[in-house]
Amino acid sequence: MKHPLHLFNYCPKCGSNDFNENDFKSKRCGKCGFVYYFNPLAATVGIISNDKGEILVARRAKEPAKGTLDLPGGFCDSYETAEDGVKREIEEETGLEITGARYLFSIPNTYIYSGMELHTMDMFFHCSVKNTDALTADDDVAELQWIAIDDLRSENFGLASIKKGIEKLKEIKNTL
Repeated sequence: MKHPLHLFNYCPKCGSNDFNENDFKSKRCGKCGFVYYFNPLAATVGIISNDKGEILVARRAKEPAKGTLDLPGGFCDSYETAEDGVKREIEEETGLEITGARYLFSIPNTYIYSGMELHTMDMFFHCSVKNTDALTADDDVAELQWIAIDDLRSENFGLASIKKGIEKLKEIKNTL
């Protein structure tokens, strides 16, 4: 297996090409001594339920896993809390206003972006909404639908962490 930083050939601090594997999760510059650690990116997933026991599910409009089912969410921005990130992402993808986000669990994941494997830490939140009247598929979502939690099938979801999250969600459904 290639080092996760194999595409990084130059030190981000001084620009030297003497930038080599230090250990499995870092590279070290032979010129200035800078050590760059390959840590996961923060990503969020929103679990939105209605009073019928259904979960809001999205269909992916873009790669990776285009056309498969997903849950709303995405990457956190710099200087943004995970709670603010999940609220922003859900609003961008669904038009819904989130009034609360309660942390549930996390799952590590890999995500292919522009041909590069990114490692993420996907944080799942149970989100409450003001109302669902403004529900609209937007951004990187092709469509939205409500599915009963017991009818969710992990094999219909395209991303590994979401598949695992669906299974975990079914285990904890009574706590939502």
